Formats: sequence, structure tokens, C-alpha cells
Amino acid sequence: MPPFGFLHMRAWASLFGQLLRSPRAVCIREVHFHSQFAEAVLTSHLKPQQEKTNFIIKTPKGTRDLSPQQMVVREKILDMVVGCFKRHGAKRLDTPAFELKEMLTEKYGEDSGLIYDLKDQGGELLSLRYDLTVPFARYLAMNKVKKMKRYHVGKVWRRESPTIVQGRYREFCQCDFDIAGQFDPMIPDAECLKIMCEILSGLQLGDFIIKVNDRRILDGMFAVCGVPESKFHAICSSIDKLDKISWKDVRHEMVAKKGLAPEVADRIGDYVQCHGGISLIEQMFQDPRLSQNKQALDGLGDLKLLFEYLTLFGIAEKISFDLSLARGLDYYTGVIYEAVLLQTPAQTQESFNVGSVAAGGRYDKLVGMFDPKGHKVPCVGLSIGVERIFSIVEQRMKTFGQKIRTTETQVFVATPQKNFLHERLKLIAELWDAGIKAELLYKNNPKLLTQLHYCEDMGIPLVVIIGEQEMKEGIIKLRSVASREEVAIKRENLVAEIQKRLSES
Repeated sequence: MPPFGFLHMRAWASLFGQLLRSPRAVCIREVHFHSQFAEAVLTSHLKPQQEKTNFIIKTPKGTRDLSPQQMVVREKILDMVVGCFKRHGAKRLDTPAFELKEMLTEKYGEDSGLIYDLKDQGGELLSLRYDLTVPFARYLAMNKVKKMKRYHVGKVWRRESPTIVQGRYREFCQCDFDIAGQFDPMIPDAECLKIMCEILSGLQLGDFIIKVNDRRILDGMFAVCGVPESKFHAICSSIDKLDKISWKDVRHEMVAKKGLAPEVADRIGDYVQCHGGISLIEQMFQDPRLSQNKQALDGLGDLKLLFEYLTLFGIAEKISFDLSLARGLDYYTGVIYEAVLLQTPAQTQESFNVGSVAAGGRYDKLVGMFDPKGHKVPCVGLSIGVERIFSIVEQRMKTFGQKIRTTETQVFVATPQKNFLHERLKLIAELWDAGIKAELLYKNNPKLLTQLHYCEDMGIPLVVIIGEQEMKEGIIKLRSVASREEVAIKRENLVAEIQKRLSES
């Protein structure tokens, strides 16, 4: 026997069918409406219930949301970084989040497999940008720009295994500074290292060191050690892992996976474990093997000049000539550098190792790869690891329990009485028009205690209070949230008094 609900719906449908055929004076619009309604209800009852699939609400792997508290910290870091870039005369540039796939291929060596390709939507093969450097080189070539000092803040994407605790993500923000153009050797390079020192010192992350090397020295070292030229890039990528894994594991990768002769790997090992300052550069000039290679000598000569300029900038003690530094990206051609923290201020039980926090180098041939005639524009630049720095600052703030204001509200407009919404709205409009950051509660008759508690919770420094007595006397009460002191101010002097207090705080 069919369920009662089913018969009930069929009866309704039959009734409305009869009404449509009835000669009686029935409003056609009403009949038509009720007929459609009955049909819709009947259909919904007859249609089998769709099973809801269970799903977890989350962000994609390697990505994250940033809370208002986190955004405050992030903006402070970015403001400090961008402020330094501007102090050194850089202009801001932006490029699309995705590029033609062919623009990005063969630029990143073994890391090319980490590029996010997009599904073909309109006849173009596209990829999300992997970094900000290659798009900058494409911009220079496309617009025939020969000289430029630019900075760029934007997101990039990489399909690597994320390590969230160490500030590594698949989607992350980069802050780049680059100098393009033909200039005398090592002057722009020295300025880039000075900028890195200024930013890392200004952020007060702890003690740091900037490792420096030169790709010409690396290639010369590979040559004199007996590495076939066809394996230079592959071996360079292995050496680049020395900050993450031991020399034993790197040696195994070079020999077992990349086919390098064991004795050649051992010769490389003698070099890559060397690090120091200007004295090591002098020592390498005297090295019986390395001194026979022109590429290596050119690189050593530039590093010697670089250290001279770094000494004049007063930062030479922060720089270490490190033969293990490789920077695996294919486009580097000369000086390369990478900043690492020696310690972090957060005194935690476990070590909080985030790897490098800034890096860069010289890439003199990249722009020429985009130019139809191969015209080169020498470039040197740096990238600040904002996500890793942010992870360190977050960890430090958790350790010390620091509270963060998520708004910049300066004044709160309050009332102790009912029916004063219109007066509050007029008053807050006056403050906004004067450029004062102000708020009120979105209620007709809020309680005064609720309003004052909101100010304390949000860290709002000043409250203006308006009521019947204040209206009669033509004044406004100005209250300090911290001291709870109140003073009466003439209505016409309110804005000037608030601006005075804010300028003094």
C-alpha cells in the first residue's frame, strides 16, 4: 500500500487538474499557480533523496589562511622590507600570476618539475609563476629595458612537499629586489648584500651569516676535480643540498644516482668543506688546481673586490666565503649568496630550523634568453624569505605571549543613554571626515559598560562620550581608556583635541 503522503499529493494533483478543466469562473492565474505548485511538490516527493557526500572543509595542501592577527604581523614585516627597498631607490613592479609555459621551462634545472601547469583554457599553455626573477627578466626583454632597479612583492607557487613547521609552503609570498643594467663590477652586488644585512638586522631575528660563493668558482672547481661538463648542473644541484643533508649523503647521491666517479666526488669534498673570509679567497688563489682554471680565477677576483666593498659598507664580518654554497637554479652566472640564522630569539626545547631566510645572486644571461637577438642585460638581485621569517616571528610571539592589535581604531564613539544613535552617527562622521580612525557599536541602545569593554579588548586608546547632559552644555567627554580619566571638551574643539593627543602618543 502506498504511503499516505503519496496519495495525498496525487489527490491534490487530480483536484488541480479538474479545476483547470472546470467551466466555472476561476481566476486563471490562481489556477495556473496552484497547478505548478502541486506539480513541483509531487515531483519533489517522488524524486529519490540524494545522498550527501561527506567532505572535510580545509585549505589545499601546502596553503593556509592568515588570521587578522597574523596579517598584522605580516604587514609589519613587509612594511619594513619594502621600506628598505625604497630607501635604496627601487621602483615597484608587478607581473601576472601565470606566464606562458614556454617562458618558464629550462630556467630552473631539476626544479622545473615543481612548476604548476594550468589546464589549457584558450589555446595557450600556461603555468603559475615559480619565482619573481624569470618574469622580471621577461619584462625587461619584452619592453627593451636596459637599466632598472625594481622591487616586487607577490605570491609564487611550487609543487614541492610542504614543511609547514619550517615555513615552507606550496603557495608563498616572495619579496624581491633586483638591479638590472651594465655597471662596474661588484658595486650592485655589494649593495644587495648590504640590503640583506639591513633587513635581517632590522627584523631582529637573531644572529645571522650570509654565505657567498660564485658559480664560476663552482664550475672551475668541478672542472679541475674531473666532473664531465655535461654533469655540471646535476652535480651543482646535489651540492646545493649540503645545508639540508650530510656530505656523506650528498656524495652517495652524486656517485650512485648521478654516475660520478668516487675519486672525483672525494676531490669535490676537499673543497666544499672550506669556508672563511678574505683569507680563504687568497688561499684559493694559491690552490695548485683551482689557480689553473680561468673561470675560477675570474670568480675569485670578483669576490676579492666584493669583500673590499663589503668592508667599506661595514658588513664584512657578516659575510662568509663558503665553497659549499651552490644555489641550484640554472640561471645564476656569477656571485651567489644565502643568509641563514645562527640562532633564533625564541628559547624553545626543540630547535626551530627554517633554513635560509634570504638568498640571491647574479644572472647575466637570463634576459638574453627572452630576447630574439640574444641581447643581454646583466642583473643581480635578492629575495627575502617572508614566510620563513614570519614563522620565526610567530614562534617568538607565542613563546612570549605577545598580544596583537588587529585594528588601528583611534577613537570609539559611545553613549550612556538610549535614543542617541543619530547623535553618534553625526559625531563619528565628523571624526571620519577629519581623517580620524573611529568606530561605534552597531546597536541603537548599547550599554555603556559593553562599549567600554569593547575598547579595552580592542586596544582603542580614546572614547568620546555623548549624552543628554553633554548635549545641553555643548560639550563632549573625552575618556582615556588606559587611565580612565575623563575631560570635558567643547564640541567645536573636539577634533583638534583628539588630533593633538594622537600626535603626542
